[in-house]
Amino acid sequence: MSRQGPEDFVPRSYEVRHRTTYTYSGDVTTCYERGFLRPRETPSQRVVGNEVRISPEPHLVSEHTDHFGNRSFYVEVRSPHQVLEVTKTSVVHVDWPEVDLDALDRWTVGSAAAEVARTGDPVAVSDHLLPSPLVEVDDAVRAYAALHLAPERPLGEALVGLTHAIFGDFDYRPGTTNVRTTLQELLEERRGVCQDFTHLALGCLRAAGLPGRYVSGYLETAPPPGKEKLEGADASHAWASVLVPGGSWVDLDPTNDHLADSRYVVTAWGRDFRDVSPLKGVIYTESTSSTLDVGVDVTRLPEL
Repeated sequence: MSRQGPEDFVPRSYEVRHRTTYTYSGDVTTCYERGFLRPRETPSQRVVGNEVRISPEPHLVSEHTDHFGNRSFYVEVRSPHQVLEVTKTSVVHVDWPEVDLDALDRWTVGSAAAEVARTGDPVAVSDHLLPSPLVEVDDAVRAYAALHLAPERPLGEALVGLTHAIFGDFDYRPGTTNVRTTLQELLEERRGVCQDFTHLALGCLRAAGLPGRYVSGYLETAPPPGKEKLEGADASHAWASVLVPGGSWVDLDPTNDHLADSRYVVTAWGRDFRDVSPLKGVIYTESTSSTLDVGVDVTRLPEL
């Protein structure tokens, strides 16, 4: 990942293609799926277009807005099949502002937490401050948070410091954790992926009294120098967002050691990964095995 510079905040447009393929060893007679198949509108993002293709042809597709404002799709396929493929192709315009860290530093972590508690939307504050299934705030998490989010520390400095600390203290190791990995296991093993590092950041923020939400989306990546970008080689991404005085949210990415910029595309947000899983469901089958293949392409477009 390249370092962050002013050019990363220049507005731009992307086409995001996310293909999920389930292959089963036998017939699936019925499946019921729910997922976030449309990016959400945000202050930093405008959805220009969104197309969803499902094979085999579903018997029912419905869409609604969930508790957090995400666009959630429900899908039923009631014909026998051994392959289910869901592809979403979205076009978005992205324009993230640079965060004014000096303004944030007028608050301390402690005074910011008190101000957010006093003036913040009570639902948003409670949703993202209380423990959630994958973010258990225990003594180990509180101890790690205390190293970086001391009440007297300037807020902007503390948020950057927490982001940098997680980046430096933990190794990025795909395949070493899963969706059930706890923060306690992460703190012991010191390795994981973006989902794990985001959960730890949220645990620390909540331990300090700062509401934090889990953000799911995508990040534009570049191939190694001299190499072509391979089709499907991108991946979904996750990062944390913290509610600060004044009602705005600041997005920080401990996996890459910087705040979010215009390379980031938002799909959904919630309390932790379970609230924003890209696709999950129930199937009826006598199949004894299955495989999952995911391909993601984030392609920058000419300016819209």
